[in-house]
Amino acid sequence: MPELPEVETVRRRLAPVLEGRTFANVEIADPRLTRPLDPLGVARELAGERVTLVDRRGKYLIVRFESGRALLIHLRMTGSLLHGQRGKLPADPHRRAVVSLDDGSDVAYRDVRRFGTWDLLEPDELEDYFAARRLGGEPLERGFTARALSKSLSGRRAPIKAALLDQRAAAGIGNIYADEALWRARIHPLRSAGSLDGDEITRLRKAIRAALEMGIARQGATLRDYRDPEGRRGRMQEEFKVYGRAGEPCPRCGTPIEKTRVGGRGTWYCPQCQEPEPG
Repeated sequence: MPELPEVETVRRRLAPVLEGRTFANVEIADPRLTRPLDPLGVARELAGERVTLVDRRGKYLIVRFESGRALLIHLRMTGSLLHGQRGKLPADPHRRAVVSLDDGSDVAYRDVRRFGTWDLLEPDELEDYFAARRLGGEPLERGFTARALSKSLSGRRAPIKAALLDQRAAAGIGNIYADEALWRARIHPLRSAGSLDGDEITRLRKAIRAALEMGIARQGATLRDYRDPEGRRGRMQEEFKVYGRAGEPCPRCGTPIEKTRVGGRGTWYCPQCQEPEPG
């Protein structure tokens, strides 16, 4: 699933393409994309909207319009967006929607597994939408402090890996970057979230930021489907320290990486560097 670095990469690539442009025409071929709303109705509502800002909140891409409305795009497992000149994009059986812009170019939405969503929100609905999903702070913003992270984890008995994945501690972290951040912080993924002391919280905050910043610098990770809007693969997979590396030596101590499951998700860690309990 695309996580914060992948969505931020998409945002950065799409911003100069979309901002200031008008949606001349919109075709939505998959009713699952906008359910329970009728895709034809959503497409009609989107046509004529002028983009003022391409934004992001956690794993959500936000296309803000001059009207005050916003289109929220969640890529889920296999969603991607591709930009090109009209008529130049290659045929694709997994194309679910196409936005034709007023400059003669198209933005096509592709989704193999069809889990992605498009939600068109009215001007007063965006804040409530995110509040209902209990999204935590943005981990790359100044407000993501050790104190804020400590408060969000305080008293929680869930494993720290699971606490990072549920989005309440920090928005946008998924399976890959949770594993990479915990390795950097030397924290075992099964540690109780509420058991972390002040030094561990400080290390974890720094590690989360470092892992996400590395992901953005490498344009995200391509394990299978992810591409940026120019059709390019990410390169973060070349930098993984533990994710997907079971049996390989830990880059820090040489101990073979192990795999377990936390909250139903495959989880990779170093049993030597990331001790179950401090000391």
